[in-house]
Amino acid sequence: MQSTEWLTPRLVRIVFGGEGLDGFDAGEFTDSYVKLQVPDSPRTRSYTVRAWDPERELLTIDFVVHGDEGIIGPWAATARPGDRLHLRGPGGAYAPEPGADWHLMIGDQSVIPAIAASLERIPARRPVRVLLQVDHADDELELHTPGDLDLRWIHGGGELALVDALREQPWLPGDVHAFVHGEAASVRALRRFLVVERSVARERLSISGYWKRSRTDEEWRADKPEWNRLVEADLDGLSAAGI
Repeated sequence: MQSTEWLTPRLVRIVFGGEGLDGFDAGEFTDSYVKLQVPDSPRTRSYTVRAWDPERELLTIDFVVHGDEGIIGPWAATARPGDRLHLRGPGGAYAPEPGADWHLMIGDQSVIPAIAASLERIPARRPVRVLLQVDHADDELELHTPGDLDLRWIHGGGELALVDALREQPWLPGDVHAFVHGEAASVRALRRFLVVERSVARERLSISGYWKRSRTDEEWRADKPEWNRLVEADLDGLSAAGI
């Protein structure tokens, strides 16, 4: 690694470089991610590529740190130039659709890097609405975009806080392209609201649970296929009922 910078009390930016990144390519997606592994741990964690400089071969990743919790977070909190991680990837599936009339991005603190990277690809003056749920006011970051940004921060609250905040806002007309990621229960409620109450076509949604309360990353990966099935069943059941 090359350098570290604390962006907020719980978010640290680390820039990686060196020959280990020879041949790396972040690809076309703004939610591009890599899998990282601390050398003395067998477990991997996925992190968003915040930025990739192909000319200088520098990879920027923002890490959420919650004290001693987790595997990579504690490493990132004390990392120094010269420290190393194992890296695999990248993967990814989303980039803002340039032809959309407006964009919607929703998430929690874990999604800030992906939303920040995506905002940079919004066409000039195109409306983009962002809702971000964080624990504290000092978790807020200044975000930039060529688009016409409407950014709302929600401090604390439960799994329905983002749905409630979205419901309170006027819905913009036209074709929306949405990116909705974060805690699984919150994402499930948001998906139901967007598809059922706002009639957003499923193919206009990039939506997934990044994590789940009370579950480790390994437990959540094991649970996720069943979660995906239940999320689809939510909507299939409503369709069968004529809703």
